[in-house]
Amino acid sequence: MVKSVLKALLCTLVWQFGYTQVSPDCATVVPICNNTPINGGTNGFGVDDFYGAASSGCLEQTTSGTIESNSAWYRFRTGASGQLGFNIGHNSSEDWDFALYQASDCNTLGEPIRCNFFDNSDSKRFIGVGEDPTGDGESVHYEDWLQVEPGQDYYLFINNFSNVNSGFSIQFTGDIWLTNPNDALDCSIINNLLGPPIAACEGDTVVLDATTSGAVGYEWYSDTGSGFQLISGANASTYTAPDSAQYRVVVATGTGTIISDVQVGFNASPVTGTLADAVYCHTPNTTFDLSTKDIEALGNQNPNEFIVSYHSSQSDADTGISPLPKEYEKSPGQETIYVRTTSLANPNCYDASESFLLDAIEVPELTFSEQMVICEGTGAIFIGETMPNPNYTYQWSTGEQSPSIMVSEEGEYTVTVTHASSGSSCEATRTITVNISELPVITDVEIDDFKPRNTVRIITESNTELEYRLDDGDFQSSNTFEDVLPGSHEVTMRDIHGCGEVRENIVVVGYLASFSPNGDVLNERWQIEGLSELNSPVVTIFDRYGKMIKQMTELDAGWDGNLNGKPLPSTDYWFKLSYVDANGNRVNAKYLQSHFSLKR
Repeated sequence: MVKSVLKALLCTLVWQFGYTQVSPDCATVVPICNNTPINGGTNGFGVDDFYGAASSGCLEQTTSGTIESNSAWYRFRTGASGQLGFNIGHNSSEDWDFALYQASDCNTLGEPIRCNFFDNSDSKRFIGVGEDPTGDGESVHYEDWLQVEPGQDYYLFINNFSNVNSGFSIQFTGDIWLTNPNDALDCSIINNLLGPPIAACEGDTVVLDATTSGAVGYEWYSDTGSGFQLISGANASTYTAPDSAQYRVVVATGTGTIISDVQVGFNASPVTGTLADAVYCHTPNTTFDLSTKDIEALGNQNPNEFIVSYHSSQSDADTGISPLPKEYEKSPGQETIYVRTTSLANPNCYDASESFLLDAIEVPELTFSEQMVICEGTGAIFIGETMPNPNYTYQWSTGEQSPSIMVSEEGEYTVTVTHASSGSSCEATRTITVNISELPVITDVEIDDFKPRNTVRIITESNTELEYRLDDGDFQSSNTFEDVLPGSHEVTMRDIHGCGEVRENIVVVGYLASFSPNGDVLNERWQIEGLSELNSPVVTIFDRYGKMIKQMTELDAGWDGNLNGKPLPSTDYWFKLSYVDANGNRVNAKYLQSHFSLKR
């Protein structure tokens, strides 16, 4: 169900008095208008107004076997155009349903235009059209607002699902009560000399007017539960009702007697208690639970008889519109919250004289890093907040009280940042871990050789976080490069914290770890693959004593294991590879495995 923004104005439509009317049948529907009090319980139903139907709109059969179990029927006619809704208040432990029909009589009800048949497993206190007056914008027990025009007739059916009920009240709401507070609902549907029933607040003056042309005398009676009793001395055309009662006037005229009854109910007016100012620590998306202030506002008053709402302005509190959600999300800073305590029986009985200051103290937002690195040889660094908030104070585990401090040693440093306001404070704490990063050093370069495409792996003993690059490629976290072509390459290794980088030129070639010139055609010559990718390469082979055995270029077919035509013995031999680099200098290739074996 779509919920709209609250625009409800609670008006004088409800009271708690034993004479209120409840009709269980549509045929005897109770008419209501602007100031008709509606409050009462239900007990069974008369005829089945749905003629055995299994459903009507959302309504289904109840425990009685019919749609109706404990029903009440009301009708009203709109007297103006605008937004109209209503709240049906009840005990939160009870299950009530309703359906609203736009119709002119009971025989042509059709399908309801608003309907609610949800159970009350979530223990709500209101169902209706518009919005829950408690500020619960997510309640499934509310249907969309009505947009009405003058002269439209409606029938409202209210039903208790299982006859566990302590009564209900009806409160009409909507913008229509702001534009037409006296004629939003048409009172001409109630034909009575004294008019419709009257709901008032304690201390209100209620004047009953029976003025009749040609009258020769008036007698006034009251009934407080023991039958009508004559009111001594009351013989004028008007009477000021002092208490809740059923009142009767007998008007004597020259042609006969007119008798008219009306009920008058006075409801208790709440008194809002003094609310203490509230302070809470604010972080993004945090809320303040306004309902925690209800007990202060109500004091000893019965929470089942009064409702507390909170508003952003005095005018909203006075009119009862735009209540703030109970889980109130506000911006940091101070705000005055205006409080309205309202009678559930008669929303015109309210007190909006109190307010309190709500101070949302912003919890410091820490933007500096929890990990810092001192580059080897640089001495020290600053840690902490570089753009401090002047409203915050800082306390470090070192005893320092500045937003940032200089450190030169590894370790953990804790800072507590405090934001104080109105005698209260909110804190945020962060521990910064400081490490020293050594300058990167390439220990070795491993090459899976003697392949058309080789794997190069950069080896280092550094414990810092590093990243690697081959030639002009992108840096990567892995120290391994796949599918590297033979030739001269540049590898770069750098510290991710900016503590230096190192570059090395490497040569990627392939050669056999051993060869066997024994005439079996396999591995008869030792050679290096990929020399053609280098500029003027020269391979020099030595024996274990450093004696040069042979020099080869990329044009040589390889070494056959002989020196001056004589076979050399099976043992290990060493080699080095030089080439002319991009600067025209002859250099030795680094990180090549520099020995191989001759086997016979």
